[in-house]
Amino acid sequence: MRKRTSLLLLLLLAASLLTFSCRQANTHISTPIEGAQQDARLWTRDIDLPLPLTDRDEQILYRKAYVVSYNKSTLQPNYVAWHLTADHTDGSAPRPQTAWHDDPEVPQPRAYYSDYRGTGWDRGHLCPAGDNKWDETAMYESFLMTNASPQHKAFNSGIWNQIEQSCRLWARRHGDLFIVCGPIFLNQDHDTIGAHRIPVPEAFFKVVACPSANPPMGIGFICRNNEGQRKKDHYVNTIAEVERITGITFFPHLPDSLQHAVKNQADLSRW
Repeated sequence: MRKRTSLLLLLLLAASLLTFSCRQANTHISTPIEGAQQDARLWTRDIDLPLPLTDRDEQILYRKAYVVSYNKSTLQPNYVAWHLTADHTDGSAPRPQTAWHDDPEVPQPRAYYSDYRGTGWDRGHLCPAGDNKWDETAMYESFLMTNASPQHKAFNSGIWNQIEQSCRLWARRHGDLFIVCGPIFLNQDHDTIGAHRIPVPEAFFKVVACPSANPPMGIGFICRNNEGQRKKDHYVNTIAEVERITGITFFPHLPDSLQHAVKNQADLSRW
């Protein structure tokens, strides 16, 4: 009797393991992202992406350190989103020897290094190289052309760089941040650069959330893409206001109890 019971238990265990293996296999088969994209998605799974964009082209690209909403019409991101921790604010990963490189994961036509050469406009990082020194792959991917937009030189090295440095300081101070930034096209007609006529944004936005702070907080910035430079507090907006201007819904999965504190307050002195 005991032998029969033991045999029955072994058969049930084997059946359970087989069922589990099949479920695991089916889960893998149904995964929409394979290869490098699948690996990158594991790294970026904690990023609360904006709601899907239905009013413009969108292709989601997963990188080791960030996620891109790419627009094939503008040949640049709608936005780039990433999770910046205190541990990721420094490191020894070098910049790639051939700095900027085109991204074969997006369709032709696409932006190339040559589109910017001689135009007077910078290949402006969205997710900055300074946030990717912690890993060589992350650093390399930060120089993909799908992480760049045309930026005025004084803007790129001025207020945009200041805000990037501030975010690293805030990540060290508060532990971690969730950041989304991208270009803003305010007019119907835009200046264009290069053989592929990449449109030049009139402005850029950046929103920063720190839901783990006590109390939780958020802040937004909207900066004109020109040589005019003012103090950082001149560019401060609430995240709710940046949503209104860009038409993008940020951090949609924040609990209701955190939404107001993060999206409707913007006190630079707290950061």
